Amino acid sequence: MSFFREDLDTLRRDPRVVDFIAQRFEPLLRRWFRAEVRGVERVPDGAALLVGNHSGGFVTPDTWLFGAALYRARGAESLPYGLAHEVPLKLPWVGDLISRVGAVRAGHDAAHRLFAAGHKVLVYPGGDIDAFRSSFDRDRVIFGERRGYLRLCLREGVPLVPIVSAGAHDGWLVLSDGRWLADKLNTRRFLRTEVLPITLSIPWGLSIGAPPGYFPLRARILIEVLPPITFDRRGAEAADDAAYVERCHERVHGEMQSALTRLAREIRER
Repeated sequence: MSFFREDLDTLRRDPRVVDFIAQRFEPLLRRWFRAEVRGVERVPDGAALLVGNHSGGFVTPDTWLFGAALYRARGAESLPYGLAHEVPLKLPWVGDLISRVGAVRAGHDAAHRLFAAGHKVLVYPGGDIDAFRSSFDRDRVIFGERRGYLRLCLREGVPLVPIVSAGAHDGWLVLSDGRWLADKLNTRRFLRTEVLPITLSIPWGLSIGAPPGYFPLRARILIEVLPPITFDRRGAEAADDAAYVERCHERVHGEMQSALTRLAREIRER
């Protein structure tokens, strides 16, 4: 019997868990972070690809805040399924929790099945390089060279909805994303990660490698759903056109970065 979870592709969302988080846990997060979620009415009905910037390591308070706000405003049918890295999904406690709120192993096949059933899908294209970026880069959207999210969107022909969060990276201090260390240790091979962050957090103090969780410092989080984006071309031919994919990426990244800069300025000016 394996210690790690193996049913990573099964849809296991439990409405009771979702409701408990929305009614009991999320209000605590909202008060602690003085959080505000704007624009949930922009999330369309039916299949759509929700694209967010990723913050806060494995804690990601903005993910919980956005999901609960959407649940309260639009109902359970509007909640997206999240494409998640298989490492946290495999962990017995963490994986069980996030799968019960709608996480499945990341992959285009999983996304295709979800879209075909009319579901929404939430992705964080930057993944580890965004979630563990240096605190000095906290107001940047970092996707690197990753364009799979756009090829998926074009191939499936669904609208793309940017979700931009500011402030969620302020709950800890990331001194370095540790890419140089990850390269030396070849963590990409056995952990499927390009970073090995060096962080300061409560209660772990100075840590090398991502802490499994931490108690976030009090910060202010602003989350905004931007208007859905549709592209002139769609289908396999558009998805295979590298130049077109890059132009679409520049549009999406530019709109998200502009919104993050604006929200971060609003936080700092209060």
